[in-house]
Amino acid sequence: MKTGYIILIVVAVVIIGIVGFVISRYNMMQKGRVAVEGAWAQVENVYQTRYDLVPNLVATVKGVANFEQETLTQVVEARAKMGGQVNLPPEALNDPTAFARFEQAQQGLSSALSRLMVVVERYPELQATQNFRMLQDQLEGIENRIRTERMRYNESARDFNQRIVTFPNNIFAGMFNIKSFQFFQATEGAQTAPAVNFD
Repeated sequence: MKTGYIILIVVAVVIIGIVGFVISRYNMMQKGRVAVEGAWAQVENVYQTRYDLVPNLVATVKGVANFEQETLTQVVEARAKMGGQVNLPPEALNDPTAFARFEQAQQGLSSALSRLMVVVERYPELQATQNFRMLQDQLEGIENRIRTERMRYNESARDFNQRIVTFPNNIFAGMFNIKSFQFFQATEGAQTAPAVNFD
């Protein structure tokens, strides 16, 4: 009779231990997921700030006589292509196609804004206005914050992805259908230094 109780207690302890282990692994993965999504929310926050700044920048530049319309139109179109989509649903962070589309739209706006800043160099009267200088400084600050927040997101996603592919976490990740997060990639041609022409 005592042996039966001892076996029952041992089995109960083993089951409780296994259940506790599974719960702790699951909770660890969920905390990691929340950390990555928090890092992503910061990326979206900075993208939203840039998105909101564009109309003011465009309005200021439009006020300059004979400003190159094509460049201005490219900025407006790049912003419009985003359609207000500076937010990406959390499940899309695990979807390479959705993530790539989002990143491409953001890169399109970055490129258009970069071209605008290059063209602005030809208009000293625009650079002399305090409103434009303030907007330009804000844009430069936002672009720096975007790089920083993307780096933080990538670090958080890397930590999470490493955690779910190691044993025994990979077993539980498979059981609970927990997927890895996508990374921001360097833009095409980023490894090539820009040509500088002093002529």
